[in-house]
Amino acid sequence: MQLALIKTKVCATLYLRYLLDFRIYQTRRKSHDCNTAWTVIRHRWMKTAPVFCTRNTTKMFSTQTDKESIDMSKFPVERIRNFSIIAHIDHGKSTLADRLLEITGAITKTQKNKQVLDKLQVERERGITVKAQTASLFYEYENQTYLLNLIDTPGHVDFSYEVSRSISACQGVLLIVDANQGIQAQTVANFYLAFEAQLTIIPVINKIDLKNADPERVENQIEKVFDIPKEECIRISAKLGTNVDQVLQEVVKRLPPPTFNREDPFKALVFDSNFDQYRGVIANVALFGGCLSKGDRIVSAHLGKSYEVNELGLLKPEELPMERLYAGQVGYVIAGMKEVKEAQIGDTLYHQKHPVEPLPGFKPAKAMVFAGMYPMDQSDYSTLRSAVEKLTLNDSSVTVQRDSSLALGAGWRLGFLGLLHMEVFNQRLEQEYNASVIVTAPTVPYKAILSSPRLIKNRRGIQKNMVYIDDHRVMMKYLFPLNEIVVDFYDHLKSMSSGYASFDYEDAGYQAADVIRMDILLNGKPVEELTTIVHRDRAYSAGKAMCERLQDAIPRQMFEIAVQAAIGSKVIARETIKAFRKNVLAKCYGGDITRKMKLLKKQAEGKKKMRYIGTVQVPKDAFINVLKRKDK
Repeated sequence: MQLALIKTKVCATLYLRYLLDFRIYQTRRKSHDCNTAWTVIRHRWMKTAPVFCTRNTTKMFSTQTDKESIDMSKFPVERIRNFSIIAHIDHGKSTLADRLLEITGAITKTQKNKQVLDKLQVERERGITVKAQTASLFYEYENQTYLLNLIDTPGHVDFSYEVSRSISACQGVLLIVDANQGIQAQTVANFYLAFEAQLTIIPVINKIDLKNADPERVENQIEKVFDIPKEECIRISAKLGTNVDQVLQEVVKRLPPPTFNREDPFKALVFDSNFDQYRGVIANVALFGGCLSKGDRIVSAHLGKSYEVNELGLLKPEELPMERLYAGQVGYVIAGMKEVKEAQIGDTLYHQKHPVEPLPGFKPAKAMVFAGMYPMDQSDYSTLRSAVEKLTLNDSSVTVQRDSSLALGAGWRLGFLGLLHMEVFNQRLEQEYNASVIVTAPTVPYKAILSSPRLIKNRRGIQKNMVYIDDHRVMMKYLFPLNEIVVDFYDHLKSMSSGYASFDYEDAGYQAADVIRMDILLNGKPVEELTTIVHRDRAYSAGKAMCERLQDAIPRQMFEIAVQAAIGSKVIARETIKAFRKNVLAKCYGGDITRKMKLLKKQAEGKKKMRYIGTVQVPKDAFINVLKRKDK
């Protein structure tokens, strides 16, 4: 009873402080949304609130005493392991990450732990990982506590840049392979990313609990394709937790520790970042030397500006503030960077009094798909510009160039790694920044040589290689024009193979091709956002298909709409969207036919006039949907 009274009194005191704090913030931030202010207060309040917990509460709830009890200086580089989880999409990376977090006590073991590190709403809705996430784990092995820094990465080809950046902060990787599906395209692509970075690779065969699992066949594939002995493979079931503890043991035994020295000057690589409205840029860093303390003055090698470290710590996976970070460790840093342009992915941070040679950084991502993005209302241009800048800070693989359109006004030309990447970026803008935008039809880059026209023989796909991995799986290499695969090739491949086939692609340079420009006209007026480059042999079929899909996508008007595909002045395809028609003869119950004809003629003249002065609104979804080919 006495304990209950104490708890009630403390909670009442905290509640009054909570309300007082909230009243102060309401006064200071009248221009901001009430819910936003409430979230910030709750964040501040929870940092100082004591926690009454039961015996089975884990370290997931970090109190002030927990923070002080972790002395990062007690983790020398010999007891640090930095690793990423890489795999093809849907091979169980996030599920394995959940089990690793549970075993090390980072989160409570419950049935609700599904894709804990997938924090974005778009990740939850689509069931895929689109953003690499970091978590620091403490694992006890042979009476010693090790610091394991885990980075969970995406598996889809459109987000491979996340993988390449993540492995720069690691010394090894867990290569996850589905025991049923075996090696797939992104498995191969991610393996070579790790192999080229000279990282230690631990193959893990997941989903051995499935009915059709064949781990022995997958082991033979790994040995044949990657030249890794089958004895080094670990068989697990991340869903059931089978042999997951063995994975942690092998991480400690097989992966090398970082080769950095605490005695060297401080040097850190910024491998990821995001923007907080009140705290500014939050940079994820890997320390390549020395140590960093709260209050230190650091310099950005990219801009040459100096900052004071306001907060630093670990991600467990939530932020856990610390007093210091040391060489070989991975964490986050908040240093008062208020502008998005101040945070550069791949930047090097160092102490103000001890300049160092900047780290090489990252190779820029090469955009494969380009699309125009415009605000629904030009008055929202400034707001949308801020949202795009903040989101590209978190997704540095997107390239941005200012653009303008006579029809849509000021906007941007954005470059993406694929169509899914583009759709996810647009969805994140809507969900995270409440932005409503118009995205034009995606295009791919071409090089045009202005010379006299000549006939060029074009090949739409050339087989370069074919290797049989085993009796059930074959790997083929083709040289394709990017325009052939970028829109819906992946969807058709999955459909035709019942989900078993997979593919990965990389840039192979430019080749001459017989391509022409095709315009789309609405009532004779060209819509430049729908202009595409097509191969001459496919111009008619592509034009007819686009007209048919626009006919379905554009809503009917009070006047007739002619949808045409044209090459120069020649119209190669046409569809007509019929007008809504009022029955003007409803009031005629008889009489001379000339009266009815007069009414119909008057209606036709009105329709014709509306056609000249009326405007056709193209729905924003149509810009993407019209390019998707229908099944023949």
